[in-house]
Amino acid sequence: MAEDSCEGQPDQPDEEMTVPVIGPPLGSTLLLPGQTLDDGPAYRQTLDVRQHKDIDMISETSEGMDDSVISSVIDKFGFMHSDNNEYSGVDNIDTDILRRRESKWLEMFSNWDRYMMRSYNKVRDRCRKGIPTSVRATAWLHLCGAKFHMNQPENKYTYRKLCHTRCDERWISDIEKDLHRNFPTHEMFGGAYERIGQEELFNVLKAYSVKHPADGYCQAQAPIAALLLMNMPAESAFWCLVSLCDKYIPGYYSVRMEAIHLDGDILFGLLKKVSPGVHKHLKSQGIDPILYMTEWFLCIFSRSLPWSSVLRIWDMFFCEGVKVLFRVGLVLLKFSLPQNVRKKCPSMCETLSVLKNLPEHVCREDFLIPEVLKLNITEDDMEREHRKQLAKRRRQQNT
Repeated sequence: MAEDSCEGQPDQPDEEMTVPVIGPPLGSTLLLPGQTLDDGPAYRQTLDVRQHKDIDMISETSEGMDDSVISSVIDKFGFMHSDNNEYSGVDNIDTDILRRRESKWLEMFSNWDRYMMRSYNKVRDRCRKGIPTSVRATAWLHLCGAKFHMNQPENKYTYRKLCHTRCDERWISDIEKDLHRNFPTHEMFGGAYERIGQEELFNVLKAYSVKHPADGYCQAQAPIAALLLMNMPAESAFWCLVSLCDKYIPGYYSVRMEAIHLDGDILFGLLKKVSPGVHKHLKSQGIDPILYMTEWFLCIFSRSLPWSSVLRIWDMFFCEGVKVLFRVGLVLLKFSLPQNVRKKCPSMCETLSVLKNLPEHVCREDFLIPEVLKLNITEDDMEREHRKQLAKRRRQQNT
């Protein structure tokens, strides 16, 4: 059966790709050749989340919040809004098409290893079209390898044990302070299920900090864990969080956050090719990438974009890795700072204000996702810039 495509979204040409596999073992530390744990920061050696080698694993009232009144009419994402008309292309497509897509995902789940080894482009294209809500949680678990690790006998009670293991008191205190700050307008964290949602969020974050005592807890992990909990049970959310932090964005939540600085420089280098005018503008004002992209990347856009756009980005991110974050960031920079806007930004203050309050039309799913998919940047371009910035840091470490 021919693949159906989203309305208004161009079909993407297949790209030649070798067998995609799941990355290094969860909990491993990525080191440069010859490097030890005491030799300083470790950076990923490639932007590809899948290394190319043999595979080893196959109530409708109003509630007061913070002295304000928020409508508790629940939208389809679980948020309490007075306006529930946010566009979502995946859910607004024809029902028959949606059912066919669900059937295709169910078929893939039953033959997952075969699809990932032989038909990765098909899996990737289906992620780019948007994963149906009914199968999204299962798809994420399979894509990131969390399902495999959950099924290992030695991990049967791991999450439960971690939840009951003593944790550093500083992490406990920080986690407790952040619980009410994450999506307080969502029914799971500020509505009818607030107590349950916050308890599960606490357990997931605590378990991660116990498993990774060197990194402990970072505030930016909370919205990621919360988003996962909106879509799946706590144990599944924990294993997805582990996989994301260890394999997709390693080093993002380390004490010195060297990895996020590296990716900021990669983003800025790619911007010169995608939008030279915006690159020149930011460079002339001395705006370091860390000033505008930190929250984007650390929270995987969960605190920066409309929810329908966030879910589409996460669907692609789980399949393609950090390259998706670069593509989204480049599109946001390119279309948020066109020439007429740059003329109104004579200083860093105005420019950062634009990037902090992104234009609504740029963030909409029906604009953002097609632009991400047709962006004039290749995987080779991203890998080349990654190697360039990595070599630059090696030289700095040796001086």
